[in-house]
Amino acid sequence: MLDRRAYLKIWDELSEEKSMVLLAGPRQSGKTTLGNIISKKFTNHQYFNWDIEDHRTEFIANPTFFTEMPRRDHSLPLVVFDEIHKYSDWKNYLKGVFDQYKGAYQFLISGSGRLDLYQKGSDSLAGRYFLFHLWPLTVAELGGQSVAIDVFLQHPLQISMAGSKKLQTIWDNLSRFSGFPEPYLRGKLASYRRWSNTYSRQLIREDIRDLTGIKSIMDVETLYMILPSRIGSPISVPTLSRDLKVSYNSVKSWLSVLETFFMLFSISPWTKKISRAIQKERKFYLWDTPRIKDPGAKFENMVAQELFRAVVSWNDMGFGSFSLHFIKNKEQQEVDFLIAESNEPLLLVETKLADKEPSPALIKFQNYLNIPAVQLVKAGDTFQLVPNGPNEILITPAAQWLSGLP
Repeated sequence: MLDRRAYLKIWDELSEEKSMVLLAGPRQSGKTTLGNIISKKFTNHQYFNWDIEDHRTEFIANPTFFTEMPRRDHSLPLVVFDEIHKYSDWKNYLKGVFDQYKGAYQFLISGSGRLDLYQKGSDSLAGRYFLFHLWPLTVAELGGQSVAIDVFLQHPLQISMAGSKKLQTIWDNLSRFSGFPEPYLRGKLASYRRWSNTYSRQLIREDIRDLTGIKSIMDVETLYMILPSRIGSPISVPTLSRDLKVSYNSVKSWLSVLETFFMLFSISPWTKKISRAIQKERKFYLWDTPRIKDPGAKFENMVAQELFRAVVSWNDMGFGSFSLHFIKNKEQQEVDFLIAESNEPLLLVETKLADKEPSPALIKFQNYLNIPAVQLVKAGDTFQLVPNGPNEILITPAAQWLSGLP
């Protein structure tokens, strides 16, 4: 069983300061497994899952059921609430639980809807919890070569070619089977395909339909099915609207819902100090990478996952206010990714399947922004440091550099 130790470290730090910790992330990314691992650290613990009928029945009859848990000693008990956001009044319930029982229990709240955004209302849990995210497996997690955040930020172009064969194998397996633990660990294409078809169908036809009330659920499914062919370019909502023959607002709303339920994620354009930059269209990426057939788009999607995971985790840990963007101007010059901290550019990242010469756009935008730059290629066992005025551009195999992300 995967130990997910990077996420356990986040839990340990956050739970020291708050009695209630929220864990959000894609369905089947391993939240229940992580909850079980965390539970083993507590002599007294109780697990509740809204999707289990017996658990719901007990909850409705006795909302403070956990106060009656059998205990082995007087140590602090853990209560895990899984998928509690499906309860219509979940925020008020947790607010009351926290206010009455903080300090007497440790609470872990997990769910596949975005607990930080879903069902916003007048009653807020603000100040009562810390939130962190669990993502599908990445080469940074599996490779075991992550560096400390302060080391990375000081030297983002540092690279070691140690373990290159192992890391490339991990990268190739993530490309074929996705980072979701079940298909990744099985390591069989037929198993992945069965899992993927069931996964998307259940999420859209059950969770999204039941929790959002969207009536045109087949159109949402169609939208999700055509997105793999649009990865790598800013998404035009009017174009999707014409293709699906539905309204602009419907497509915009459905993309937001798919993002809310972690079927995809998006990044915004970077416009600061960039003349004639596009400003509105976002780029979308999938968590289920093997759905993407174009090799270049799939490669970019995998890099996006690694960078997005890193940026969100850094924010969860309180290391700063990081964000992930792309650069594209009206002359169609583009760099795939830009990491910013407190709205200041920090690092440029470009993806090229096999190009060992720096992208002209990467050279240009590095000169504008005067920040480190990396160009990631799909495979290899060596790297290059290419001078660009006072700066350098690191050209390196993706798995090697990404494995060092904190």
